[in-house]
Amino acid sequence: MVKSLILLTEERPTMTHSTASRRTVLAAAAASAAVAAAGLPTTAHADSHPVPEPLKVPEAIGAGGAVSSVDPYASAIGLAVLRDGGNAVDAAIATAAALGLTEPFSSGIGGGGFFVYREARSGKVHTINGRETAPQTFHEQTFTDGAGNALNFNEVVTSGLSIGTPGTLATWAVAAKRFGTRKLGDLLAPAEELARRGFIVDANFRSHTLSNASRLAKFTASAQLFLPGGAAPAIGDVFTNTDLADTYRLIARKGAQEFYTGGLAREIAAEAANPSTVAGVTVYPGQLRVNDLQRYSARVLKPVESQFTTGGRTLTVNGMGVPSSGGIAVGEILNLITAYAERTGVGLSALSEVDYLHRFAEASSTAFADRNRWVGDVKGVPVDELLSMGFARERALLFDPTRAQARPIPFGSPDGDYTIAPPLGVAQGEPYEGPHTTHFNVVDQWGNAVAYTLTIEATAGSAITVPGRGFLLNNELTDFNFVPLTAGVPDPNLPGPGKYPRSSMSPTIISDASGPVLLAGTPGGATIITTVAQIILGHLERGLPLVAAVAAPRISSRNGASSGTDGGLSTSATGDGLRALGHNLTNSGTIGNASGIAVNGDHLTAAAETTRGGGGAARVVTPA
Repeated sequence: MVKSLILLTEERPTMTHSTASRRTVLAAAAASAAVAAAGLPTTAHADSHPVPEPLKVPEAIGAGGAVSSVDPYASAIGLAVLRDGGNAVDAAIATAAALGLTEPFSSGIGGGGFFVYREARSGKVHTINGRETAPQTFHEQTFTDGAGNALNFNEVVTSGLSIGTPGTLATWAVAAKRFGTRKLGDLLAPAEELARRGFIVDANFRSHTLSNASRLAKFTASAQLFLPGGAAPAIGDVFTNTDLADTYRLIARKGAQEFYTGGLAREIAAEAANPSTVAGVTVYPGQLRVNDLQRYSARVLKPVESQFTTGGRTLTVNGMGVPSSGGIAVGEILNLITAYAERTGVGLSALSEVDYLHRFAEASSTAFADRNRWVGDVKGVPVDELLSMGFARERALLFDPTRAQARPIPFGSPDGDYTIAPPLGVAQGEPYEGPHTTHFNVVDQWGNAVAYTLTIEATAGSAITVPGRGFLLNNELTDFNFVPLTAGVPDPNLPGPGKYPRSSMSPTIISDASGPVLLAGTPGGATIITTVAQIILGHLERGLPLVAAVAAPRISSRNGASSGTDGGLSTSATGDGLRALGHNLTNSGTIGNASGIAVNGDHLTAAAETTRGGGGAARVVTPA
């Protein structure tokens, strides 16, 4: 809901610290932190006014804890939790809840994600799989017309048929119980408060609304919430979402089970099954049912792990395993880069920018060839072999430092026998994956660290809002391949009952024996993998400050006919050099909206985008 500033001046009584509950105190502290971050004075009755937009700052250096995200409100709320004594998990949940309000087209409790947590005390890394699942009625032909032809992709996206069982709230509940120090309800309070008071619409929010206005307009509740009066909110308007505030309050009171087994579960299932469209609009009905929500659980899993040696030290790279391909593919890219250096005797730090990006594009395309063939929510994914240096060295035999390989590169054979290279597999094309998500990172005063990527898949997800609840439902099931990627080749990413669609989300934590060294992640669909790997290499191998590694022009070679680029790379001298090596480059507009935190003992550097998405929001508890 949008209100003008002049309508938000009604004062209401404020609670004293002695009588307020902890959740109210935390909410007020977080709102005050957002005001302070904006560089604006607080008023005697600040809680009756919208929270001004905090500053977007791409780099913050200091100690005591850090948050880096795409959104200044979310980062301010996360920082307030850290300052209040919460740990990284507490701050991550509060930050994510805020993003569900301020970044509703990329995240929210109608979606899912992957949560990677490194515990400082033990050094153990845990992951939480909060990925959405297919209804029990799904099968390999669900997205076909019955004659083997794929349904129209765009029609499926904006429909009930694309909606999977949401996992985000279950992730928060598990994280809070297993690893946090605060109650889930208390951690939802800052976002609830912000939803009631309202936040200032920026260019990013308006742009996402405008680009999806025709989709949102198809559904009654979405149009009412995001297109009040039939128009997108203007930059500078105050956007409130009391429906979401009430939903957060309901969950705080009744617990996450209300979402999965209670009345809210019935509302979600009913809307997915029969979306509330405006007159004259029909869409595919969904197959999500209450029993699918009742069956859902967010699982705590071991991370995928690989080693990467740089600057004379060996680092441990931890990411998300199946159903994500992200941790596996990022690890394989880093292994291939190592194998290329072994073959040529020249490391990345000694290369020109052209030769560096040539190696990177070759490695990423090779990793995508392998992930497309081998990775999905199926039994027997050869994770250890895909992440082995033996396999990387075998795949590196194809590398030519003077010429790009023809695309698509055939997939390899991660069979454990790397003495004689086997015949190459089939050269497969690139499957589609939506490019929109959000990511953030948190480190607390004790060294606990969280890298969390969450999504509703496409911008605005399915475009379907649960009536009266203030959040959009995902279109995550369109991450399945509708038909086999290649005839005659097993496809691990076809739909099935209760199955997770494959993901490219790559929340990553890199550590040494003393603790975390680097956290990184980004939105961007399949480009997530290439962006995260490029940030890691830019910072650790090429010596870029983290904020410069995040801001650097990107190349995303995913084994398709061309490599996407941004930041003017395709029209630069570097782009000319890559084309001379045989790379076909295209301008992809903007690739990702990344963030990270570099850790050096007690010294923290939080980094976010400088220009992509209007810039990001890096914060530290105690600035240097």
